[in-house]
Amino acid sequence: MYVSNDRLSGLLARVCEVLLAALPLAVIGWWGVADPGTLSAAANLPPLAVLSLEPWQRVAGAAISLLSAAFLMAGLWQARRFFRLFAAGEVFTANAVRCLRRFAGWVALSVVARVVAGAALSVVLTITNPAGMKHLAIGVSSDSLLALLFAGMVWVMAAVIARGQALAEENATFV
Repeated sequence: MYVSNDRLSGLLARVCEVLLAALPLAVIGWWGVADPGTLSAAANLPPLAVLSLEPWQRVAGAAISLLSAAFLMAGLWQARRFFRLFAAGEVFTANAVRCLRRFAGWVALSVVARVVAGAALSVVLTITNPAGMKHLAIGVSSDSLLALLFAGMVWVMAAVIARGQALAEENATFV
């Protein structure tokens, strides 16, 4: 089954819109219902590191997670803009390049924020533990490294498109 690029781009723009709406709701919902062991794992902690969990810790954890998710959402917004441009036939334009570069930058920033957020979460989740049982955990996952690689690839692809656009404009002046 063949799907045209403009239709696929329109569909991907809508997927970005759904993710933009769903991501903050999912983060808040997850922090509202996740058990302490699952929350421990999300903060790079051992399963039994969280001895007790106060409601304010869930709220603080959700807020910290939302801050890092906000960078990813900014990236999704740029991806949405890019897909809309592509669906409208604007492929090799300065606007498309700008959206791709911004997407890559926001994704990279979200990875860094996620690492910092993980450390902050480890402190928030164990702050009520007795002395000697509090934790500060810093973790970098293979998912984070792959996301950085992906962001770098998109950044380079945007640079290639920009170079191609500049060459096309230069060639057009010779005709």
